Amino acid sequence: MPTFGVLGSGEVGQTLAQGLKKHGYEARIGSRTPAKLADFSKQTGIAAGTFAEVARWGEAVILAVAGTAAEAVLAQVGGPALRGKLVIDTTNPIGDDPPEDGVLKPFTAANTSLMEQLQRTYPAAKFVKAFNSVGAARMVDPDFHGTRPTMFYCGDDAGAKATVARILDQFGWDTEDMGGAIAARAIEPLAVLWCIPGFLRDSWTHAFHLLR
Repeated sequence: MPTFGVLGSGEVGQTLAQGLKKHGYEARIGSRTPAKLADFSKQTGIAAGTFAEVARWGEAVILAVAGTAAEAVLAQVGGPALRGKLVIDTTNPIGDDPPEDGVLKPFTAANTSLMEQLQRTYPAAKFVKAFNSVGAARMVDPDFHGTRPTMFYCGDDAGAKATVARILDQFGWDTEDMGGAIAARAIEPLAVLWCIPGFLRDSWTHAFHLLR
């Protein structure tokens, strides 16, 4: 059972760090300014540190920052700290422009994805896209009256994906392996689709489910 360094002190990072601890994993959480996590650490028992500190400590990493900050955060961590490690990539390539009729604007082109860019920059890491197509409130133990929602995930390393599938199952998700990193081109836009009911109707608690 790997230890996890969670990069990101926002709602997603805090939710996943607590979820990992709840399900038996040891986790630490990283921030540019770890001092602001003092209350969180006191309440949860999850230690905080800089991005580089928690990434070096963890046997695996969760990238839980805004897509616009993903490259800068990993640059602070550096390639050696990521070598050979699973990196669960929760990010989405959403720019700063406001939505148009509820539709957000990605900053990636159609035939690429943010995760592919990150994987090319850090080829020795094992990136797996997951947790990007649902809000933080439903990431861990989602309650949909007995129906398990579906989390789509992808990545090039089979062992890394197996670890992610196990965590998703523990967190209460049905899992759907969509193949290699190239599939992030389809999975990342799910975040845009997921956000539309939120912007149009202030509905933010739904999730996707694959029917067979």
